[in-house]
Amino acid sequence: METLLNTLKKLLLTLILGILFPGICFSQNMVSNNKEIAKKVDSILTLMTLEEKVGQLVLYNGSWDVTGPPSDVGNKVKYQKLKNGEVGAMLNATSVEGTKALQKAVVENSRLKIPLLFGYDVIHGFKTIFPIPLGESASWDMDAIKISASVAAKEATAAGINWTFAPMVDISRDARWGRIMEGAGEDPYLASKIAIARVNGFQGDDLALNNTLAACAKHLAAYGFAEGGRDYNTVSIGEYELHNTVLPPFKAAVDAGVATMMSSFNEIDGIPATGHKGLQRDIVKKSWNWDGFIVSDWASIAEMIFHGYVQDRTEAAERAMIAGNDMDMEGRAYDTSLVQLVKDGKVEEKLVDEAVKRILTIKYRLGLFDDPYKYCNEDREKNEIYTKEHLEIARDVARKSIVLLKNENNILPLSKKVQKIAVIGPLADDKDSPIGSWRAQALPNSAVSLLEGIKTAVTSDTKVEYQKGVALGVGERSFIRELKLNRADFKGISGAVKVAKESEVVVMALGEEAFQSGEGRSQVDIELTEPQQQLFEEVYKVNKNIIVVLMNGRPLAIPNVEEKASAIVEAWHLGSQSGNAIADVLFGDYNPSGKLPVSFPRHVGQVPLYYNAKNTGRPSNPDGMVFWSHYTDEKNDPLFAFGYGLSYTSFEYKDLVLSNSSFSNGGNIKVTVTVKNTGGVKGKEIVQLYIKDHFGSLTRPVRELKGFEMIELAPGESKKVSFIVDERLISFYTANKKWEAESGKFTVFVGGDSLASLKSDFLYKN
Repeated sequence: METLLNTLKKLLLTLILGILFPGICFSQNMVSNNKEIAKKVDSILTLMTLEEKVGQLVLYNGSWDVTGPPSDVGNKVKYQKLKNGEVGAMLNATSVEGTKALQKAVVENSRLKIPLLFGYDVIHGFKTIFPIPLGESASWDMDAIKISASVAAKEATAAGINWTFAPMVDISRDARWGRIMEGAGEDPYLASKIAIARVNGFQGDDLALNNTLAACAKHLAAYGFAEGGRDYNTVSIGEYELHNTVLPPFKAAVDAGVATMMSSFNEIDGIPATGHKGLQRDIVKKSWNWDGFIVSDWASIAEMIFHGYVQDRTEAAERAMIAGNDMDMEGRAYDTSLVQLVKDGKVEEKLVDEAVKRILTIKYRLGLFDDPYKYCNEDREKNEIYTKEHLEIARDVARKSIVLLKNENNILPLSKKVQKIAVIGPLADDKDSPIGSWRAQALPNSAVSLLEGIKTAVTSDTKVEYQKGVALGVGERSFIRELKLNRADFKGISGAVKVAKESEVVVMALGEEAFQSGEGRSQVDIELTEPQQQLFEEVYKVNKNIIVVLMNGRPLAIPNVEEKASAIVEAWHLGSQSGNAIADVLFGDYNPSGKLPVSFPRHVGQVPLYYNAKNTGRPSNPDGMVFWSHYTDEKNDPLFAFGYGLSYTSFEYKDLVLSNSSFSNGGNIKVTVTVKNTGGVKGKEIVQLYIKDHFGSLTRPVRELKGFEMIELAPGESKKVSFIVDERLISFYTANKKWEAESGKFTVFVGGDSLASLKSDFLYKN
């Protein structure tokens, strides 16, 4: 009789769930209306126990063979919680078989059958790998960046993933910081545009489609401002810099409809970001009226103990929930403490309810209640990952991301019929480093190497000779291990010199191994390693025609190379099609159009270095005195400026015209400039608009990027490019603690980089 009653209770509950929200019974009617979703979320919330609510706030790592029950004690507990419906999401389960098994454990065993989210770090591709985000940002091409993210989404969803921990929108001005490779560089305007492109690429027009996934803007906030460029370190940043520099890309992501955000590891002015109510609950959720959810970074809730902000996991859970952090990633704080905190009255249940609503809403928007197995299609996994089409797209995005930094005497592009090319350097035949850090499911050593790309590009008339020259580094090449660099290996230089001496031109691949940058990979030294420096110098003695191809995840200080090399090609870590993309540029099949998204220093002692700095009270030395803001042993300016990048053609800027000399609240002015291709080949140029606000309630940067447009011109062709300057464009977070435009004098600069000299003034009155 008892068994029969239990069966009847289960049937009744199923019937009630089907009536209240038919999607949970896997109906074919997808929920698209926000109000309808809200009603369904409220309905399911009324049926949930406190334990089930807290379970939705828990994100576990799939650290066992998820196709079967785990054997170890810790994962047995996780598995049982899954079956109990006390887990909201899993990460690092990356196959249809694995995600289907986990989803099945929840749907077939839990009381309410609430489906799981499956998260993964899909940073710059899933298996088809695109340029690292910093490199891709150098394209300044929003369409290319969007399609890169959409391809990544298509592949990831084909493997069971429905949530990516990207894009990283942290602003960083410090080349020492390892994670600079994961963002869009130093400028909030450019980073905001890129944030929008990536969110739109990942999420598409409809999250309910099975080839789009939920994006996650990270890391909230100021992670890129870590002291000394040391990962996870303290951040000391003022309120105005936070609003004017750090938060704009997050706000842009919110405006683009980003589904989730991730809090950062660092503290801000004494408060760990994960427990920062001002950031999470007050600004993002309340002021911005954002309806997504915030997930902690890995164990960052529990790490508030090490910060010295809380005494134990229980207090950490209390602080994080009150602050507005909705989901606990592997911190084991919410699942062990939050139920009791609510029962003890230390955390209001309404805060838990709000977090649960936010998470369930995203699950509804993804269509998981309609079909929890919608991302578990074996045919898609077999046919839509690492395809020929995706590799072609990756090649196109990669070559658009290349920046030509130097081209003395037009040594580039090379003829495909050159008699002999020496390809030299520790990265020239490397098929793994071009994949970069944060490489998702990329196969090791799967990239096209530079050597392979060159050999494929040239004709049979050209002899290509390769010499490694020196070893870049030795040791484990693993994301979770330190890379041990050998800075005293000079073997092979003599062989490289011999080949260089006999060749018409040298292509030398220098830079960094993939795991010299990325999370936990901060460095005090951002120069080339000593073996690479000596290799370059010795080859230079016998052949001055050196084309340096840089492969790196951060800006490098290379003043000696800049002085002596005939050409420098910034190739970052370009992904699966790296070698082919570089060869396209080297031999002129593609005219480079990339521009730097970050300043390159002359010396590590200059960092943090960025173009939109403050003027200071002593910006120059008109009297020739020593008492001004400078170094006594190095210049102030960068080796290569933000926005800089050459082409195989040349562009002339002239006739800068402002439609008016002033405007007031509600008005605007049009800025027009004529750009002409004065060279001999068709080329693309990224026309950049900068504005200087001369005086304000707060000191203002010397100039700020406020617009850009990519144009393509044939030889001799001219085009007028226009920008609209309005109140919104010149607004900033003022001393009044709000975004507004202030009356005053402004200067506009238009040109091909942040040093643009063509300028004109205007006045604004509010």
